[in-house]
Amino acid sequence: MDKLTGIHAVKEALEARRPVDRIAIARGRQDTRVEEIVQLARKLGVPVRFEDRGQLDRLANSKDHQGVVALAAARAAATLGDILAIANASPGQKGLIVLLDGVEDPHNLGAIVRTALAAGAHGVVIPERRAAGLTDTVARASAGALAHLPVAKVTNLVRTMEELKEAGYWLVGLDEQGDKNYAEVDYTSPLGIVFGSEGQGLHELTRKRCDFVVSLPTTGPVKSLNVSVAAGVVLFEAIRQRNARTRGK
Repeated sequence: MDKLTGIHAVKEALEARRPVDRIAIARGRQDTRVEEIVQLARKLGVPVRFEDRGQLDRLANSKDHQGVVALAAARAAATLGDILAIANASPGQKGLIVLLDGVEDPHNLGAIVRTALAAGAHGVVIPERRAAGLTDTVARASAGALAHLPVAKVTNLVRTMEELKEAGYWLVGLDEQGDKNYAEVDYTSPLGIVFGSEGQGLHELTRKRCDFVVSLPTTGPVKSLNVSVAAGVVLFEAIRQRNARTRGK
């Protein structure tokens, strides 16, 4: 079973119809957001128990749970094929996939998943090794978005990039040494956007597989942005271009 903690993660799992075994709520925790979870759980037939906060601490292995903990069936891992199928089934939308080249901070991973969902991406691809996994911390940092957006773990990110190219995708990598401004490339084709790790950026093999490598212009002493912030900037440039293309038709 997966443990889901926090109001957003539990509510989004219920709204996504993810199989939930039961929900534990701290006694005395009564507000509108908790009541929404209780009502939704009852509608879906999910048992809700009110327990002492100490019991929730032990269940969650943490005190940082906002008084709400759920036990959910472990999800089957998504694959690149799953994400491509979703993209192909989206009417009037070109594929948009986020690839992460070794993002290690689970809070950054969760924030990127949240941003990718808001930007209309069809999925996120992460490597199995030397990167943050899909933990409860990631689910909480995504504010529930992980329940709605498929995340595929792959053994070889470079090979995955080649598979995307074979499927007709262009690849844009973000790196502070990129030779183009991020707004100078076309994001309206089927696209994979590659973001590097917090410390090293893009690995050399990953960088070489990109069709374009772009950078974000900054001023002052700051030369680069946090990867989750940078992802938001680039993904919403993709939204802007795609919306402009749609209006122009």
